[in-house]
Amino acid sequence: MRSSLISNSTLLILLAALLAPAMQVFAESRFVTENSKAASLKSCVAPTDQMRRNHMDYLQHGRDDTVLDGIRGIDYSLSECIDCHASKNQQGQAVSVTDEGQFCQACHEYVAVSPACFQCHRTTPDTQAGAAKLGHHSGDSDPHEGLDIQLPAGIQRD
Repeated sequence: MRSSLISNSTLLILLAALLAPAMQVFAESRFVTENSKAASLKSCVAPTDQMRRNHMDYLQHGRDDTVLDGIRGIDYSLSECIDCHASKNQQGQAVSVTDEGQFCQACHEYVAVSPACFQCHRTTPDTQAGAAKLGHHSGDSDPHEGLDIQLPAGIQRD
């Protein structure tokens, strides 16, 4: 019994050791999508491994600096990430970073997270000036449509 337990443990360790490089290659192959500005650059605003581990912290601190303190032009901006990492389709139009196989979606699916960033922020690069440059939805459509937003008691949306 004991020898079979050791054999099973050894087999699992060996299997994990063999699969780890393959999983790393899989993960690395998906951090930059073809036909994006990022695909033509040597590096991001920080080393890749650092961005993978810390991008959510950078974006959250940048959000706080901008929203709470009014500081613009921060080093880690969500709209800059989108401008660089969104790819283009065969017609040259921007593809949403949350579409199947695209930059944000691919990694977030891989690590099983669903950030709420894109409930308010653009998923394609800005092609217009004005409010859209801030990274928010623009146009005639209601950016809150379809969102489950709870309003305070007695307040109704128009």
